Amino acid sequence: MLLLALDTATPAVTVALHDGTRVVAQSTAHDPRRHGELLAPGIAAVLTEAGADRRDLTDVAVGTGPGPFTGLRVGLVTARTLALALGLRLHGVCTLDVLARDALDANTVGLADGFVVATDARRREVYWAGYDLTGERVEGPAVARPADVHRDGRPVVGRGAQLYADVLGDAVGPLDPSGAALARLVVAGLDAGVVFDQLEPRYLRRPDVMEPAARKRVGT
Repeated sequence: MLLLALDTATPAVTVALHDGTRVVAQSTAHDPRRHGELLAPGIAAVLTEAGADRRDLTDVAVGTGPGPFTGLRVGLVTARTLALALGLRLHGVCTLDVLARDALDANTVGLADGFVVATDARRREVYWAGYDLTGERVEGPAVARPADVHRDGRPVVGRGAQLYADVLGDAVGPLDPSGAALARLVVAGLDAGVVFDQLEPRYLRRPDVMEPAARKRVGT
């Protein structure tokens, strides 16, 4: 196995390679407006670091959001194109689930009664979901104002908490998803017989940019 994992649903454009045993290369860059420019170099960097070629890949895993329309679309289109062109198995994972798994692996959420993951949704809102202590999602994903998140005293993982610490409390664990965490989650899931077939983007709301409506004809 050589799995390429990538996520562009947040300001982090993150990529990793997993050989079925361990993560062998990873690359992350942060820029909320340059996903399209940063993803291809990130993929090239991890392949070079691992001494691999695209033709060596067997699988590709992609974060399906939630996330802003433009950034999220970059990762999904790239993953689908690679899978189709190279005959790879394609796996989709909720980006919030990746952050949850990473937080548990890093042991940053303590022994609280579950925890919440929140990322920046812009417009003074967050994308969020609730998890139990095994990392199983029990609420969401949803988009809401920070004050409307069902925190109930639970710790909050992710950049959403950093941005709105006055409402959500100080962020614990990683702020953004990592390609390495996504790769580990998918490889472990595949070994356990999990099928990651949810490949539709989780936009949760309409895109910021809309096509203009057709002009009405003016009668004569």
